[in-house]
Amino acid sequence: QVLLVESGGGSVQSGGSLRLSCAASGYTYSSYCMAWFRQAPGKEREAVARVDRDGSTSYADSMKGRFAISRDNYLRILYLQMNSLKPEDTAMYYCAAKTSGFCHSKAGFDYWGQGTQVTVSS
Repeated sequence: QVLLVESGGGSVQSGGSLRLSCAASGYTYSSYCMAWFRQAPGKEREAVARVDRDGSTSYADSMKGRFAISRDNYLRILYLQMNSLKPEDTAMYYCAAKTSGFCHSKAGFDYWGQGTQVTVSS
């Protein structure tokens, strides 16, 4: 059974940083495409960043240069380093995985974590 557990969320002031983690278990982690999504109250879920099996990454335009996704295949952990945080980054952040298909597409993610809340105050 695939299990994804996020941690690292919290409350920070504008301009601050946070690092989110997602611990994975129950599958061959290195063979999965991994991603971070977020959803703010009253808004649709949006893709934040993706990292493929080969380490290639992609980002939503508003996160480029501020966020960095990475993965540790040995520890089976996905990370999201978030810098220069803005109030509009406030959302629940979710870790997701998919087994097939083009990694850098927003669609097709099969497994999801429960989320970790990030709140950025001005």
